[in-house]
Amino acid sequence: MLTGMADITETPGESPGGARERHFGWSDMFVHPDDDPRSDGGFEGERASLAGFLRDQRLTLEMKCEGLDADALARRSVEPSDMSLLGLVRHMAGVEQSWFRRVLAGQDVQRHYRSEADRDGDFSGAVADPGVVAQAWETWRSEVAFAERFVDEAEDMDVTGTHHGEKITLRDVLVHMIEEYARHNGHADFLRERIDGRVGQ
Repeated sequence: MLTGMADITETPGESPGGARERHFGWSDMFVHPDDDPRSDGGFEGERASLAGFLRDQRLTLEMKCEGLDADALARRSVEPSDMSLLGLVRHMAGVEQSWFRRVLAGQDVQRHYRSEADRDGDFSGAVADPGVVAQAWETWRSEVAFAERFVDEAEDMDVTGTHHGEKITLRDVLVHMIEEYARHNGHADFLRERIDGRVGQ
């Protein structure tokens, strides 16, 4: 993967109280570049390209959460936002379900973590409980598996579903999902850095 890493070092004297400087490097990576499970692209065809880049974004979210206990995953580390890494996992489980299971597959199923009474339940319910964490990962992985099967078995990228009364293609959903993960992985960057200083990837 062509991903950068910033070493964070305290440099007293640079500014009052010492400044935090970032230096490009590979130290303190989540994984060594040779062990990174994500691709460097090189996909052939539209379906493989969209599915492949979406898989990489999903893996990035997983990697941003690796090695953290329930307390850290549930921490609202970028105040005043109520966003947490656990909340992002729960939120993306709901997004996966909504687009692939509800919109494209047409299944009338109860939304994960969301109700009329609490439309932000994916984040507000992200509490520091190991059981809640385990359930969030189980739900997310189940929805990802469903989505991957749907994409693999779809006749082509012009397969359509209905969203708010409008037709939408599988192609557009995949592009949107890449954008959705990329946006929230940016949030995950800040959340993780505030928890333990880990940055990059």
